[in-house]
Amino acid sequence: MGQYFARGRRTLFERESELAAVEEALGELTGLRADGAEPSDRPRGALLAFAGHAGIGKTTLLAEVRRRAVARGCTVLSARGGDQEQRVAFHVARQLLQPQFAGSSETELRSSLGSWYDIVGPALGICAPTEGAPPDLQGLRDGLDWVLTHLSVQRAPMVLLLDDAHWADPESLGWLAAFAPRAEELPLLVVVAYRPDELPEHAESFRRLPGRAGGRPLDLEPLSAAAVAGLVREAVGGHADDAFCRECWAVTAGNPFETVELTAKVRDRGLNPTEDGAHLLRDLAAAAKGSGLISRIERLGSSTVRFAWACAVLGTEIPLDLAAAVAGLGHEEAADAADALRGARVLTGESTLEFVHPLIATAVYRSISASFRVALHGQAAWCVVDAGLGPAAAARHLLETHPEGDPWVVQQLRAAAGETLRAGAPDAARSYLARALREPPAPADRAAILYELGCASLLTEPATTVNHLRAALEEPIADPELRHHIVYRLSQVLAHSDRLAEACDTLAGAIRVTDDARVKLRMASEEFMWNAFRADEPDHPARSRRLARLADRLKGRDLTERYIIGLRTWDAIQRGEPAQVAFHHAERALAGGLGWAEPDRGFEVPVLVAVAFMYADRPGRTEELFAAGIAEFERQGWRGAHLSFAYTILAYVRYRRGRLAEAEDFVRAGLRLAERVGPGTPAHWYAVGTLIEVLIARGRVAEAAEIADHHCFSAPFPAAVVFPDAQTVHGELLLARGLTEEAAAELSAAGRRLDPRGIRNPAWCPWQLHLARAVAHDDPERAAAIAHEALARARQFGAPSTIGQALRTAAEVSSGSVRIKYLEESVSQLERSPAAYELACALVSLGTELHRAGRAEEAADHLYRGLETAAQCGADGLVRAARDGLAAAGLRPRRLHTDETDTLTARERTAAGLAARGRSDAEIAGELDTDEPTVVRLLSAVCRKIGTDRTGLPTALADHLPD
Repeated sequence: MGQYFARGRRTLFERESELAAVEEALGELTGLRADGAEPSDRPRGALLAFAGHAGIGKTTLLAEVRRRAVARGCTVLSARGGDQEQRVAFHVARQLLQPQFAGSSETELRSSLGSWYDIVGPALGICAPTEGAPPDLQGLRDGLDWVLTHLSVQRAPMVLLLDDAHWADPESLGWLAAFAPRAEELPLLVVVAYRPDELPEHAESFRRLPGRAGGRPLDLEPLSAAAVAGLVREAVGGHADDAFCRECWAVTAGNPFETVELTAKVRDRGLNPTEDGAHLLRDLAAAAKGSGLISRIERLGSSTVRFAWACAVLGTEIPLDLAAAVAGLGHEEAADAADALRGARVLTGESTLEFVHPLIATAVYRSISASFRVALHGQAAWCVVDAGLGPAAAARHLLETHPEGDPWVVQQLRAAAGETLRAGAPDAARSYLARALREPPAPADRAAILYELGCASLLTEPATTVNHLRAALEEPIADPELRHHIVYRLSQVLAHSDRLAEACDTLAGAIRVTDDARVKLRMASEEFMWNAFRADEPDHPARSRRLARLADRLKGRDLTERYIIGLRTWDAIQRGEPAQVAFHHAERALAGGLGWAEPDRGFEVPVLVAVAFMYADRPGRTEELFAAGIAEFERQGWRGAHLSFAYTILAYVRYRRGRLAEAEDFVRAGLRLAERVGPGTPAHWYAVGTLIEVLIARGRVAEAAEIADHHCFSAPFPAAVVFPDAQTVHGELLLARGLTEEAAAELSAAGRRLDPRGIRNPAWCPWQLHLARAVAHDDPERAAAIAHEALARARQFGAPSTIGQALRTAAEVSSGSVRIKYLEESVSQLERSPAAYELACALVSLGTELHRAGRAEEAADHLYRGLETAAQCGADGLVRAARDGLAAAGLRPRRLHTDETDTLTARERTAAGLAARGRSDAEIAGELDTDEPTVVRLLSAVCRKIGTDRTGLPTALADHLPD
């Protein structure tokens, strides 16, 4: 690209405003203001775009930008889109970034790129793609963002030049268009040039520029008659008269490229630039373009014409030897042809050739007859492979050839698709495989190619993937393993498209015709998993019984067995079996390893096992598992739906621990990722539902309602089971807004949906608790019955946080002295749990109730504790309620201590160690020379900080107190 932008310098006529914008941008980038003004506090980048039709001078302007940037000491990256390279994935990205790593060893590259090496390296062509799942598109873009950001800071100030952006490959252009507006935050000036009528839709950001560019690109206009006269006189001499110059302007319509070419012809012909010779200009102009240009090339000889055609087929950055091979010329003959074309101002360069202008390249390419053009592309594909450039380089040529049933073509296209897909360009891979199908392949290969085509479409077009995979199953398949992989992939894409019933039916049908016992087990595990997420499963209890019988027989010998045991864990959580049962199966599932990024497996089961600990009051263990899982996602470059799920569920864990500010930060990050995946996806439902719950807990109900409206968080709810349950969250929001009748209807519907399926655990879905509050005013007896049923279910499950929450609800819908009894037990249970927000709620409720009962001293103690705990949680609404309670009791709030950390104090460490060794509260109080209530509060703080209930202290303390 350097030689393209560094051609002979000419005066830039009538580009003063454009150059002024460039000077201003370079001045702010480097701090060296041309007008002598004081530099800004820090270098500031920008995005500039120049738009104009072909030949208007975009390339010359970029060459001048390069010259000025180099003069100011800037690092310059440059690239150019090519008409023939539009289907070569990451062609432009490689031009920009490959030279920055040239000459580096693998060790140096790994050191420079860190964890991004295996993700962006294949896209940039600096390492081979690894086997396994490709990075998701957002993860790859994030990696490219990181590389360019890192370079722009490390080698600041930096200028990035992109010419002919309209011809850039979609992968590079989509990335740059998304990244370019961020240039203002970096010491980076991005300058692009394009033809406005040819710019693709995914590059629209170049039409709406940020900052100083004034919101629009700089349009390049044709030159005036006076500017053309200046250009002519600069080229042919000051003696060119006005009539001659005016005719030049009329002939070229002020197009700079055509004017330069015309003046070159005038010099070559020795034409006197006067009015007498002006009548010859139209013929000379015609010879410089279109058919006239081709006629001029043809006069150079047949070998030269073939060489020009070969170069046009190869595109940009053309190796001379490769062009010779495509043209069928010897080295000397090719060198002569190149010399002749350089002399005719068609090509430039030595060992690597380029056309002088894209208009010339286009004219030469279009002059090739259709049949011969196809033959040349076929020859180019052979030559590219023979030169060792690989199938991906040959694939773009094979796309232009006619199908002939050639096995070699199919082989190259499949290899190119695999390489391109693993590099992160599924669209390009899909085009290669679709062309391979048209070749056509041998009948025995069709199913495999359809499977590969489905895998290439998986991340971008799920519906298309389903069609390809179903078509593959209809083909004769000799390899049973291939059929099994097609079934697995088909069920996954159906499930991720919210078509869970079809996914389960697909697996059930395959199980009936499969003889291999291990394969049957794997398919059964997948069927169990998708049924677990079905909101419309016809017979959940029967499925649960089958799963329990199967899981109890398995030993966890391989991943399939551990997945089934993991599903048994989740089933125990949903059904509300005793928490110890869930712990038992969760540890069995984890014993042999349960990776989050296993090839050909989903991440759902590892997530469910991790989340089971949270529901059973061991959220610290959940966070440990999530930290490892997120690290696996990031190593794979999975930064779309996978990372969105991880951040969102991690936010939900923080919410249930009462760390509401942290929960909000995490869920907003998860929602940003989910919005990039797309609205209506499970990831989006998870994120919005969690954010609404967090905002309600923080007392920001109006904001939660706005979020729900903005994201259409209402019926119809997804067919897949999500947590928190979307319909229940919607009912909770209605209740928080005071819409009790609507809330009761929504929550009753949730119960009618979940109860028949055996999903009875209020820890997983507290619809009964919210419903009891919703009907308490109009039907207190029904409210009490619902609350007591929920309390019975909570006691069966046995998690202290769930019992405590249910007791608080029972108190709220009851009357008389029993309210205090329920609330005291609620506080006692919650003090044994990690649920800080629920504890704060119970403390404030108990304090308020004690005040009503005239027990002022006890009320003050609980209100003060509730206020402090609520403040530590970030529950602003609850803080206000506690302050109101204290004010009503005639008490003033004490100074709050809200700086609680996860570090245990010395007394907490001692109390925790004694409790872990089985000492009673009374015994610990004796050891510490204090009273039992103080011990209870010490251990409550330990549970909140470590993330476990009292029964989990011995295990959890192994990490915190290794001594």
